[in-house]
Amino acid sequence: MSARWIPFVRLTQFQHSQYFPQLTRFTRHALAAAAASAFAVNVHAQTSGSPGDANVALSGTTVSAKRLDAARNALSPDTGSSVYNFDQTDIQTLPLGANTPLNQVLLQAPGVVQDSYGQLHVRGDHANLQYRIDGVIIPESISGFGQAIDARIASQINLITGALPAQFGYRTAGIVDIHTKGSPGLADGTADTGEPPKAFGGEVGVVFGSHADREVNTQLYGTKGALSYYFSARVSANDMGIENPTGDRNAIHDHTNQTNAFGMMSYLLNPDNRVSFMFGTSNNRFQIPNLPGVAPQFTLDNGAIPDSSGLDAHQRELTDFQVLSWQSHVSSKLDTQISLFHRTSRVDYTPDPIGDLVYNGVASNITRRNEAYGVQADSSYKLTDRHTLRFGLFVQQEHFSVDNTSNVFPADDNGQQTSGTPLTIVDNANDRGTTYGLYLQDEWKATDRLTVNYGARYDHVNTVTNEGQLSPRLGLTYDLTSRTRLHAGYSRYFTPPATEKIDTTSVAKFLNTTNALPSDANTAVRAERSDYFDLGVSHQLTSAITVGLDAYYRRVNHLQDEGQFGNALIYSTFNYEKGRIYGVEGTVNYRQGNVGAYLNVAVSRAMGQGIETGQFNFGADELAYIANHWVHLDHDQQVTGSAGVSYQWGRTLLSADALFGSGLRSGFVNSEHLPAYLQVNLGVGEKFNLPGVGRFDAKLSVLNVFDRVYELRDGTGIGVGAPQFGPRRTFYLAMSKPF
Repeated sequence: MSARWIPFVRLTQFQHSQYFPQLTRFTRHALAAAAASAFAVNVHAQTSGSPGDANVALSGTTVSAKRLDAARNALSPDTGSSVYNFDQTDIQTLPLGANTPLNQVLLQAPGVVQDSYGQLHVRGDHANLQYRIDGVIIPESISGFGQAIDARIASQINLITGALPAQFGYRTAGIVDIHTKGSPGLADGTADTGEPPKAFGGEVGVVFGSHADREVNTQLYGTKGALSYYFSARVSANDMGIENPTGDRNAIHDHTNQTNAFGMMSYLLNPDNRVSFMFGTSNNRFQIPNLPGVAPQFTLDNGAIPDSSGLDAHQRELTDFQVLSWQSHVSSKLDTQISLFHRTSRVDYTPDPIGDLVYNGVASNITRRNEAYGVQADSSYKLTDRHTLRFGLFVQQEHFSVDNTSNVFPADDNGQQTSGTPLTIVDNANDRGTTYGLYLQDEWKATDRLTVNYGARYDHVNTVTNEGQLSPRLGLTYDLTSRTRLHAGYSRYFTPPATEKIDTTSVAKFLNTTNALPSDANTAVRAERSDYFDLGVSHQLTSAITVGLDAYYRRVNHLQDEGQFGNALIYSTFNYEKGRIYGVEGTVNYRQGNVGAYLNVAVSRAMGQGIETGQFNFGADELAYIANHWVHLDHDQQVTGSAGVSYQWGRTLLSADALFGSGLRSGFVNSEHLPAYLQVNLGVGEKFNLPGVGRFDAKLSVLNVFDRVYELRDGTGIGVGAPQFGPRRTFYLAMSKPF
């Protein structure tokens, strides 16, 4: 990382930094990294002497680790892209503070739309997010990675959107770039104290809230010699695991138990080389909430039919990943990082054996498994003072399987039940595949005001489809004045289908049953190909106010979308023949003294035409209409807004934020939309220092303070499952104590 990075980043990336002037903070970090890189030889000389002095050795470890951190960050440019930054200070200002789920943090960035089950849609895409931890791609889990990562592990979270450089491929709606805590010299992994790092420290916390919510969390970190470590764990339970299908305050049959853990260890081999190992695991169990007052649709011989409020379906989601990395400052011009990764993911859906059968016509025990392993390498080479080359590769091998044992009733050609005795159908499938990609790009400092990043990547996938593409990329930033910055970019994207979301249902096996599919067509899912154009400007109106405006347009072939086709909370991918997605985002950020505030407004449109794959999930009337008409994608929301304000009053932090949505799509072929909603959240945090107890922090939070009842989904629309309501007024009390 060096000072030349500054032109690559829009001023709007700083909009959520509410405690320090944003540009000043980033410039300080960038210049510090540049100085560390420029004077690396001097640093080595200073830290290699006096081996008998423990403090000097520890200081050398700290400086070397920070320099390697800066070099690792410099491997990932964001020229011409839109970058929105959250550090731990920013997260603490949110009403839920450090207990804010990762997806809720990201909702405070412009153009991010919330959906049921914690899903996020960025700039008109259905999910399609890539998660990177310390620069390494973490393959997404079947259930959606947002619930498998705890925001506590991050010292900084960047959401990168727009026209991405050649380094970024595959999932391109947004890059969630997570920098972990635990670097030497950081007292709590977030702020440089200037003091020698602790050999052992940490924090323990508890959370209590509405809906029988209870949580215990802990963090451990430290540095001993050349070894540094950071561990985090969270165990929680509540009675609102999934969105309520009714507008009532309490859901029926909605208990969840969730466990998440993360660990990172790094060891400095010498001032120029470091090895690190990180791992993460999540084990989440959910009851499927019930919708009362529903009448059975089918009859059963020799069995009592339960009321719809008394069903007992469950889902379990397991995800584990491990990453081993070697990072090297090879020379004053060359830096590299090579990582080996492994991830396993599994989802088990267990139906109510009678209830699912008589209410839905099918009771399916479903298990989806996916295992991925591979290698990622990224390097940067400073060719001249004005040119920096970056290049790398990514190779991944996957094995994926679906086990589906279904009980169904016999039916005639019209789908009418012909017997009350169920049949059992086994529909299992498995496969394996490979994905690989190469990229090369040049960061060119054309003038003192103009920076250009151009390059290309080639990707090939051989899983359920065998396709490849060469994708050119171009991004530039231009400082019109010292206060105004323009950026523009073009990216050609290639998005292979996520194998963990492939629906392998055998259409023929379910003919003449109550689970017969609407169509017998079943074309294999294809990779999405698109052209992305992005143009934006940011301007610092005053020392306290920064504004930004960004516009984008995406032309798509084989547009990928996802839907929930069935009772299990598992999504399957299908393709539209073509799509078009476009929008505008506006941002305003204010910072003056102890007061910070921000406002984001996004207007977007996401349309598709012609169902190209997965036709068996659609009725004949839907297929015919979509073949000749542009239709809204189910996650298309015309207007999205987020806002927040915070005030630091001594040791007390007052904060509020709000989310606005004009409503997701509903109705036949998504021809309607749900009513608009506004949710306001409040938080009050206090730092205490009591005799005999020491320091501890407490935070009281209220979500949906006005107790508004609103729907995210009403159960209609393409690929939409049960109705989903937003949370009613909810209270939380969080307490934590560092040690």
